[in-house]
Amino acid sequence: MPSSLLWAVDVYGRVYTLSTAGQCWELCKDAHLEFKRLTSVQQCCWGIAGDHQVYLYVHSSDVPIRYQEETYENQRWNPVDRFCEKLLPSDRWQWSDVTGLKHQPLDSFRLPSEHWEWEADWYVDENIDGEPTEKGGWTYAIDFPATYTKDKKWNSCVRRRRWIRYRRYKSRDTWAKIPSQDDGPLPDPFSDISAGGWEITDEPRGRLSLWAVSLQGKMWYREGIHHHNPEGSMWTEVTTPGEVVQISCGPSDLVWAVLWEGQLLVREGISRENPKGSSWVVVDSPSTEVGAIHVAVGINVVWAVTKDRKVWFRRGINSHNPCGTGWIGMVGEMVMVNVGLNDQVWGISCEDRAVYIRQGVTSSELSGKTWRAIAVARDDDRSRSGSANSLASAGCFFSGEVRVQSQSSVMNDAESSSETERSQAAQSTSLTHADAMKRRIPKVTSDSFISELVSDKERKPDRDGRDGQTPSIQEDGAPQEQASADQETSVELLPQSSGQQGARDPKWSNVDLEEAQPPLPAAASDTTETSSLSSVATYNLGMEEQYGVDEHPLWAWVSGGGCAMDSHTHLNWFSASTGVSSSVQSMSLSITPAQTAAWRKQIFEQLSERSKREMENFKHYEQAIEQSVWVKKGNMQWWRDWKPNKWIDVRFALEQFSGTDGNRDGILFIYYTFNDEKKYLHAFINEITVLVPVLNDTKHTFAIYTPERTKQRWPIWLTAATEQEMHDWLALLNLSCCDSRGIHGAPCKQAIWSTTCKGDIYVCEPAPNLEAVPYPLPCDQMFWRQIGGHLRLVESNSLGIVWGIGYDHTAWVYTGGYGGGFSQGLGSSTDNIHTQTDVKSVYIYENQRWNPVTGYSSRGLPTDRYMWSDVSGLQECTKASTKPPSPQWTWVSDWCIDYNTSGGTDREGWQYAADFPATYHGYKTMKDFVRRRRWARKCKITTTGPWLEVPPIALWDLTILPCSSQSSVEEVSLWGISNKGDVLCRIGVTQQSPAGTSWLHVGTDQPFKSISIGGGYQVWAIARDGSTFYRGSVSAQNPAGDCWYHIPSPPRQKLKQVSVGRTSVYVVDENSNLWYRQGLTPSYPQGSSWEHISNNVRRVSVGPLDQVWIIADKVQGSHSLSCGTVCHRVGVQPMEPKGQSWDYGIGGGWEHITIRGNSQEAPRIVMPVPAENTLEKKGRVAEEGGEGGGRTASISSVLCIKEEELNGNAVSC
Repeated sequence: MPSSLLWAVDVYGRVYTLSTAGQCWELCKDAHLEFKRLTSVQQCCWGIAGDHQVYLYVHSSDVPIRYQEETYENQRWNPVDRFCEKLLPSDRWQWSDVTGLKHQPLDSFRLPSEHWEWEADWYVDENIDGEPTEKGGWTYAIDFPATYTKDKKWNSCVRRRRWIRYRRYKSRDTWAKIPSQDDGPLPDPFSDISAGGWEITDEPRGRLSLWAVSLQGKMWYREGIHHHNPEGSMWTEVTTPGEVVQISCGPSDLVWAVLWEGQLLVREGISRENPKGSSWVVVDSPSTEVGAIHVAVGINVVWAVTKDRKVWFRRGINSHNPCGTGWIGMVGEMVMVNVGLNDQVWGISCEDRAVYIRQGVTSSELSGKTWRAIAVARDDDRSRSGSANSLASAGCFFSGEVRVQSQSSVMNDAESSSETERSQAAQSTSLTHADAMKRRIPKVTSDSFISELVSDKERKPDRDGRDGQTPSIQEDGAPQEQASADQETSVELLPQSSGQQGARDPKWSNVDLEEAQPPLPAAASDTTETSSLSSVATYNLGMEEQYGVDEHPLWAWVSGGGCAMDSHTHLNWFSASTGVSSSVQSMSLSITPAQTAAWRKQIFEQLSERSKREMENFKHYEQAIEQSVWVKKGNMQWWRDWKPNKWIDVRFALEQFSGTDGNRDGILFIYYTFNDEKKYLHAFINEITVLVPVLNDTKHTFAIYTPERTKQRWPIWLTAATEQEMHDWLALLNLSCCDSRGIHGAPCKQAIWSTTCKGDIYVCEPAPNLEAVPYPLPCDQMFWRQIGGHLRLVESNSLGIVWGIGYDHTAWVYTGGYGGGFSQGLGSSTDNIHTQTDVKSVYIYENQRWNPVTGYSSRGLPTDRYMWSDVSGLQECTKASTKPPSPQWTWVSDWCIDYNTSGGTDREGWQYAADFPATYHGYKTMKDFVRRRRWARKCKITTTGPWLEVPPIALWDLTILPCSSQSSVEEVSLWGISNKGDVLCRIGVTQQSPAGTSWLHVGTDQPFKSISIGGGYQVWAIARDGSTFYRGSVSAQNPAGDCWYHIPSPPRQKLKQVSVGRTSVYVVDENSNLWYRQGLTPSYPQGSSWEHISNNVRRVSVGPLDQVWIIADKVQGSHSLSCGTVCHRVGVQPMEPKGQSWDYGIGGGWEHITIRGNSQEAPRIVMPVPAENTLEKKGRVAEEGGEGGGRTASISSVLCIKEEELNGNAVSC
């Protein structure tokens, strides 16, 4: 889990952050303002400063925040002027939006605020749906509005083209003031603010809900906050049934507020279409005697604080019941509480103003177990540079009492004994002062302001007439009775002690004009003080530090909305020096680093001497080699090979033996009974090629492959009684297979990496003859071993740099270890193994059919699919019956409608079609009689593996520069595509630092989805609309290149993936066709045309020697048909770059493979080229030579497979 930040404000208005990987509070950058309230999320933080204005702090990132402005230029044809800007009166504007209803000339676009800047000038978009238009970017139609095409026809009477301009948000890592309303400033300043709503059901990524409360008790909502516009667009008032004093917004659809009278409000009706909600529900205070003053909400929790500082927990909170069922009193007294990610809770204690964290918070125990103080120091170098007059604004708004200790009141531990009598004479005064300081807790939050104004406690009498001793002021002391509005106020400065007049600068006073207090006499310790909201706050402006050396900061507000942690997160927040006893500190300080190094050296020499002495005593003995047989047995179930296929009980035995040469081998035996006759099935350990765990919600199954079983597409299926038993057998078998082949330790740098559709990671050590010509090593004899972790794809190169991407788009880098997951003991390295998490969505479909009586309903025809089914419609899947993929996965969300389904959806998530199954679209027509919508639910897996997370940008695709193992490249080029479609180039990637240092953003005109870099720094990419691009001028000196060149795609095809080798470029289109780019030369690296190679291809990988490997679908075996099969292109040579035929390997269920790390040159033997495969026919599809140009249709298909349904027992996706 990457580090994240906890935000806090101290009583002096200074903002601090505490990293989950750090051990000290750091003063926020650009901390020239004093803040009262903060609300943070992972990407930014909002705050209210002393000037009552709202400020935004956006974290810096390697990916810029860009927003695309667009407008359309419209023209109509007439016989005189041809196409011109002269339009009919009924036509749209000459410059308009895409609908034509809004007038948008180029000069009408303005930057939203001073925090934005234009990237470049306006330019014409010359692409339409991935296809290049004629020069000028015009698209033609019969009339407005209509369907536009790039081709000009005889009846094209109108045309339009799109103009694009990007603006960039430039205020990063600084507090940016949010502009007021366009029609003037807000009617009154803000007093509270809360951000959340980023997890509202299927809310687009980057969306945010920001709620605010003004001093007059009004509630406001910030419109238009999303990733491309972090500061939003405008404030909208939300009506409330009373005056609101505080509000809290959770990550999802929970919004609670506190009324002035102490009651609470709950917002209902919050949804994707209506993030502001529809109505309010009043909830009584947790205590009938005192009202609530503070509330904090999360995903499934609500915490509250009443006026007596008691903490309460609301039970029964969920998405269907945002009001909950009742209150539970919790231990502790807090000024305020805050709920962050994973429903983690923070609070500020009344007693010592320290930040506390609620420990033991889990999904099953949301209330946690206990409070624990965060005891870490401050960053002294930065905190001491803070302004001492930071209460100038806070004193006018916050209540409570602020005391600043002067330098004369701090006793020095190094004073000489000659001053003992003087210190004894002032002992009584000092003790009185010490007692007072314990009770003198500053309260300067707006929360305290609310508590004072709505407090129902008796008010304390005035302090007039007291002696010169420092008065003892209670923490909860109420302010004096407020003067009437017409009462005359007076302002006086506090007198200074005579001994310091003239020696120190005069003190400034902060005056509340509502009520003035009489001057207080200076105490013996010269401590200045303020009372509550209506008192005078005075302190020395020249002081550099408000806290003593051993004092922890006094906190006023804390926000953990962007702090990602859970009950298993290791934190260094509780081992600071402030919490260590003086004896332990003195002991640790007495041991110097030199002494520690000397001790280590002495111990090492003693151990080396003993080891040498013991080894010499046994030199004359021969090495003992054990010749033994070891057997492990167990009971399992086996999916028998013949029909009717079913699970039968078997005895499973692994017999291992070691020979005189020390090598170990073994045999697997499966004993079963058939027709009352005992039989057995066996497999040699050295013939097993892969062990695959099969995810199933009812059985703990794994598959065993051998070369013969791989050809049959029918492995040995076994299921264990428990998940742990299955993992034990897999670990033992995997270790035995590695021992028999002599494979130990981490994978080599030339290894071939792959992933399955279930997220398992496999690696293969390539043999020297893997790419031999003409007789390479058959793919079905390759041995694959599993590496711990869970990833969607893996990419590597021959220098040992390996990166991966999870299903949640998190990037991971390989650490050099091996094992992890179910591997234990000798099968896993002791170091470089880390915890890894991954999140993915499980989908089910709701299907409906239209009838004339009820319209669309769940009553279908007898031949229809299930009304709740999977994507194929063949398997019934309801919300209640659908389980996580395996017991290792746990649900982390509820079922919700998925609006991001391919093909688009309407406002309710429905897709329409004429019948099942068909092509679905997101709008209803007269011919649509069926519809469906997709429901999604997220689940999470936690495992271990040799992977470290590379925060903070989520990736969709990545590629690493292929090179030879002897290459002397100082910095390896690594490119990636973010999940938002931004193209990135990683800086600082080396063998010593494979994770790199930072991302360099590469500008694009549209989002991308696939990228690949080949030999000679050739960078090819595919946009989300299926178009192809080539990046020019990329080199080691210019890693980001200069510009993009558009490459025409194959006719009528949209591409989805690209892979570039040394001299070859292959792409896969959305119809699973594999294409080869012809005509690539050093002088013309874009090539000339596309040639069709094969069909039924899911993914392709081209290596540094132009090797071609694919993941193929519908591969026929002797027993079944498999999807997701590893295939190798045979016969690839410099004079035959397209190869000759396919060799089928392991499968199915494989999702991704990368051959880009294997740069081993195989020995070549000059022999006659074998006869060409009769099943393979070659064809070439040339690009269009112009309008109406002819084209040759492809007739090749190396995977000539019969079109038949997948066998239900095959290993499929």
